[in-house]
Amino acid sequence: MQDHVDLVQEQWRRERPDLDPSPQGVIGRLHRLAAALTAELTAVYAQFGLSEAEFDLLASLRRAGAPYELPAGELADHTMVTTGGLTKRVDRLIERGLVVRTDAEDDRRRRLVRLTPAGVELIDRAFTAHLANEHRLLALLPAGDAAALRDASRRWLAALAHD
Repeated sequence: MQDHVDLVQEQWRRERPDLDPSPQGVIGRLHRLAAALTAELTAVYAQFGLSEAEFDLLASLRRAGAPYELPAGELADHTMVTTGGLTKRVDRLIERGLVVRTDAEDDRRRRLVRLTPAGVELIDRAFTAHLANEHRLLALLPAGDAAALRDASRRWLAALAHD
């Protein structure tokens, strides 16, 4: 069974026989797979009126445990966005009543972002649907393939020094 990546590799072999396009067999497919998975995941977030970034922000707060709050700088690190980008996302979520911004009790200069009860309820429903979707996506593969991908991707990320 040939796919798009096979076609691209054949074209490169024809046009540049001096080069070895074999890495595209892995990296090209992973890149296409990441885009396809993102589309599958964001479709579920959209059912809850959330963007991928908003889901990530709310999930980071929920994972922090009660009282479901984090300092803004730490939240930016968890969501891999700049503090400026975080401010815009937080402002949108405040408008929707899903988070509040407060001063830390021990340092008024430090700002905290906390889930509201409505935010907890929404992210709990969205995360439940998200995990069901991830289980559905993994069920498309034999269990051994999913485990091999998990282990290989962990090793590859470690080799690239990414968390």
